[in-house]
Amino acid sequence: MITDPIADMLNRIKTAQAVRKETVAIPFSKIKYEIAKILERRKFIERAEKKGKIPRKVILIKLKYEENGEPRISGLKRISKPGQRIYVSAKKIKPVRNGYGIAIISTSQGLMTDREARQKNIGGEVLCEIW
Repeated sequence: MITDPIADMLNRIKTAQAVRKETVAIPFSKIKYEIAKILERRKFIERAEKKGKIPRKVILIKLKYEENGEPRISGLKRISKPGQRIYVSAKKIKPVRNGYGIAIISTSQGLMTDREARQKNIGGEVLCEIW
Protein backbone atom coordinates (compact mmCIF):
# COMPACT_ATOMS: atom_id res chain seq x y z
CA MET A 1 0.00 0.00 0.00
CA ILE A 2 1.40 3.37 -1.04
CA THR A 3 1.16 5.93 1.73
CA ASP A 4 2.10 8.93 -0.45
CA PRO A 5 0.80 8.55 -4.04
CA ILE A 6 2.05 11.99 -5.16
CA ALA A 7 5.63 11.20 -4.06
CA ASP A 8 5.27 7.86 -5.88
CA MET A 9 4.23 9.71 -9.05
CA LEU A 10 7.20 12.09 -8.82
CA ASN A 11 9.60 9.18 -8.23
CA ARG A 12 8.24 7.28 -11.22
CA ILE A 13 8.79 10.34 -13.45
CA LYS A 14 12.31 10.88 -12.06
CA THR A 15 13.41 7.25 -12.52
CA ALA A 16 11.83 7.00 -16.00
CA GLN A 17 13.79 10.08 -17.08
CA ALA A 18 17.01 8.70 -15.57
CA VAL A 19 16.82 5.68 -17.91
CA ARG A 20 15.57 7.85 -20.83
CA LYS A 21 12.15 6.17 -21.15
CA GLU A 22 9.71 7.76 -23.55
CA THR A 23 6.55 7.15 -21.48
CA VAL A 24 5.65 6.29 -17.90
CA ALA A 25 2.39 4.80 -16.57
CA ILE A 26 1.07 5.98 -13.20
CA PRO A 27 -2.01 4.62 -11.36
CA PHE A 28 -4.89 7.03 -11.90
CA SER A 29 -6.26 9.50 -9.36
CA LYS A 30 -7.85 12.90 -9.96
CA ILE A 31 -5.14 14.84 -8.10
CA LYS A 32 -2.29 13.09 -9.96
CA TYR A 33 -4.07 13.71 -13.26
CA GLU A 34 -4.42 17.42 -12.41
CA ILE A 35 -0.69 17.59 -11.53
CA ALA A 36 0.13 15.90 -14.86
CA LYS A 37 -2.07 18.39 -16.73
CA ILE A 38 -0.26 21.32 -15.05
CA LEU A 39 3.09 19.80 -16.10
CA GLU A 40 1.77 19.46 -19.65
CA ARG A 41 0.49 23.06 -19.69
CA ARG A 42 3.86 24.36 -18.44
CA LYS A 43 5.74 22.27 -21.08
CA PHE A 44 7.56 20.01 -18.57
CA ILE A 45 6.07 16.92 -20.25
CA GLU A 46 4.86 16.24 -23.78
CA ARG A 47 1.42 14.80 -23.00
CA ALA A 48 -0.69 13.29 -20.19
CA GLU A 49 -3.70 11.14 -20.94
CA LYS A 50 -6.09 8.77 -19.14
CA LYS A 51 -6.04 5.15 -20.30
CA GLY A 52 -7.95 2.01 -19.34
CA LYS A 53 -11.09 1.21 -17.37
CA ILE A 54 -11.90 1.56 -13.64
CA PRO A 55 -9.87 -1.22 -11.93
CA ARG A 56 -6.74 -0.61 -14.01
CA LYS A 57 -7.06 3.06 -14.96
CA VAL A 58 -3.67 4.75 -15.51
CA ILE A 59 -2.23 8.12 -16.49
CA LEU A 60 0.13 7.72 -19.43
CA ILE A 61 2.75 10.48 -19.40
CA LYS A 62 4.91 11.10 -22.48
CA LEU A 63 8.17 12.59 -21.20
CA LYS A 64 9.95 15.50 -22.85
CA TYR A 65 13.68 15.79 -23.54
CA GLU A 66 15.89 18.63 -24.82
CA GLU A 67 17.79 18.38 -28.15
CA ASN A 68 20.95 17.24 -26.30
CA GLY A 69 19.02 14.37 -24.65
CA GLU A 70 18.73 15.99 -21.21
CA PRO A 71 15.35 15.54 -19.49
CA ARG A 72 13.12 18.65 -19.51
CA ILE A 73 12.49 18.15 -15.77
CA SER A 74 15.83 18.51 -13.98
CA GLY A 75 14.43 18.19 -10.45
CA LEU A 76 11.33 17.25 -8.46
CA LYS A 77 10.77 17.77 -4.76
CA ARG A 78 7.82 16.78 -2.58
CA ILE A 79 7.17 19.60 -0.09
CA SER A 80 3.98 18.80 1.85
CA LYS A 81 4.01 15.19 3.03
CA PRO A 82 1.29 13.12 4.73
CA GLY A 83 3.22 13.37 8.02
CA GLN A 84 3.93 17.09 7.74
CA ARG A 85 1.61 19.32 5.75
CA ILE A 86 3.03 22.65 4.56
CA TYR A 87 0.61 25.54 4.01
CA VAL A 88 1.45 29.04 2.80
CA SER A 89 -0.48 32.27 2.48
CA ALA A 90 -0.55 34.06 -0.88
CA LYS A 91 2.00 36.63 0.33
CA LYS A 92 4.51 33.95 1.37
CA ILE A 93 4.56 31.99 -1.92
CA LYS A 94 8.12 32.24 -3.23
CA PRO A 95 9.21 31.65 -6.84
CA VAL A 96 10.94 28.29 -7.44
CA ARG A 97 14.53 28.57 -8.74
CA ASN A 98 14.10 32.29 -9.48
CA GLY A 99 11.04 31.64 -11.65
CA TYR A 100 12.56 28.81 -13.72
CA GLY A 101 10.56 26.18 -11.83
CA ILE A 102 7.03 25.87 -10.53
CA ALA A 103 5.39 24.95 -7.26
CA ILE A 104 2.07 23.11 -7.45
CA ILE A 105 -0.31 24.38 -4.80
CA SER A 106 -3.61 22.84 -3.72
CA THR A 107 -6.00 25.75 -3.09
CA SER A 108 -9.70 26.11 -2.39
CA GLN A 109 -10.09 26.76 -6.14
CA GLY A 110 -8.25 23.61 -7.21
CA LEU A 111 -4.64 22.88 -8.11
CA MET A 112 -2.59 25.69 -9.61
CA THR A 113 0.98 26.87 -10.02
CA ASP A 114 2.66 29.27 -7.61
CA ARG A 115 2.36 32.10 -10.14
CA GLU A 116 -1.39 31.57 -10.63
CA ALA A 117 -1.95 31.43 -6.84
CA ARG A 118 -0.06 34.72 -6.36
CA GLN A 119 -2.09 36.38 -9.13
CA LYS A 120 -5.39 35.21 -7.61
CA ASN A 121 -4.09 36.10 -4.12
CA ILE A 122 -4.89 32.72 -2.55
CA GLY A 123 -2.68 30.40 -0.53
CA GLY A 124 -2.90 26.69 0.12
CA GLU A 125 -0.94 23.49 0.57
CA VAL A 126 2.37 23.36 -1.34
CA LEU A 127 2.36 19.86 -2.84
CA CYS A 128 5.63 19.86 -4.78
CA GLU A 129 8.26 21.86 -6.65
CA ILE A 130 9.40 21.07 -10.19
CA TRP A 131 12.26 22.67 -12.09
